Amino acid sequence: MEQIKLIISNIGLNSIVDIGLVYYVLYHGYLLIRDMRAKQLVKGIVLLVALIPISQIFQLHMVKYILDHTFQVGVIALVVVFQPEIRKALEYLGRTSFTLSSYEKNAQTSEQVIKEIVSATSSLARQKIGALMIFEQKIGLTDITDSGTKLNANISSGLLINIFIPNTPLHDGAVVIKDYTIRAAGCFLPLTENNLLSKDIGTRHRAAIGMTEKSDAIALIVSEETGYISYAVEGRLYRNIQIEELQDLLAGIYTESDKGNLFDKWRNRNEDKKR
Repeated sequence: MEQIKLIISNIGLNSIVDIGLVYYVLYHGYLLIRDMRAKQLVKGIVLLVALIPISQIFQLHMVKYILDHTFQVGVIALVVVFQPEIRKALEYLGRTSFTLSSYEKNAQTSEQVIKEIVSATSSLARQKIGALMIFEQKIGLTDITDSGTKLNANISSGLLINIFIPNTPLHDGAVVIKDYTIRAAGCFLPLTENNLLSKDIGTRHRAAIGMTEKSDAIALIVSEETGYISYAVEGRLYRNIQIEELQDLLAGIYTESDKGNLFDKWRNRNEDKKR
């Protein structure tokens, strides 16, 4: 207790300011990386940095030589590769407030959200109204939401249907959903570059495939030509699913215990259909 009292008595105003500034930069830097697709590259860089002392300890001379020369030119390469992220980071730190969370807590439950999405998707399919919903997972999609109109609204069937009504400002783009929040609408997605896809696959489906090729997001699509409900995951498209399969899909997204084996089950199911 005496040591603790001594440490506390030696903490001055400058120490508090120092700790606060470090917390501010580190915490908001973490939030920024978490919400960007570049965080996978950051993990790779951290792994390479960790290999440097390991190569010294175990005298892995060749590994150390390669790493040393890689990092000599790597700094310049990182500035070029991460130029958009660096600019966004500076803008982000300039406009963020000193808060503990980037999103407000939502009172909706998983069951309510699944019910609202199923209701909206079923209605859109019956009316043959095209729709594209992107469910953000671990890899952040800040660059995608920045291309659309930010909503940060509760998930409701009525709102989703209204967004995709033809001739409205947001109906052409994609809706990005993160957990229990519609983050943005009217978002632009990267199209897949897969030339082996069937010619009858339209732009909406190609955008869904492209998004899931570049991230771990899950895409839900309603075709305006046929009214079929489809989904894309890991760059693969699963077409004309039934409502029961849609409910399973959403349960996998919103129920952590189901995520591990849900996609394996769908893969096996589709492989059985091919046989």
